[in-house]
Amino acid sequence: MKARVKWVQQGTFVAESGSGHAIVINGPPEVGGRNLGMRPMEMLLLGMGGCTAVDVISILEKSRQQVTDCVVELSAERADNPPQVFTRIHVHYLVSGRDLKEHHVERAIRLSAEKYCSASVMLGKTAEITHDYQVISVP
Repeated sequence: MKARVKWVQQGTFVAESGSGHAIVINGPPEVGGRNLGMRPMEMLLLGMGGCTAVDVISILEKSRQQVTDCVVELSAERADNPPQVFTRIHVHYLVSGRDLKEHHVERAIRLSAEKYCSASVMLGKTAEITHDYQVISVP
């Protein structure tokens, strides 16, 4: 995997992934940023959310669950002093579908957290990660 981050001006950078996608990264105004893009730590948290969401949907589909929607909400706390690593992350899953079996949802979340989501496993080295979920039945 490769990535490239290029400084544009002041606290603004353009980050390009090896797969050819780009995003603007910007620092807060107190370090010269202008609020033009996401902060690097926000991207890290979003990466974890995306990683676990992909896992959960994939596992549920392989279990023949009829998922119609999945939203992953994350909240995190950081250390007060540098390096301001994540110390706590809570992940809340809202999984919607037809005839979803709760035990399948719980299993998918557990497998993602413990085995498949490399972002969760990596961030779990510095942060206490907790999860909960809500299963929403749709007609």
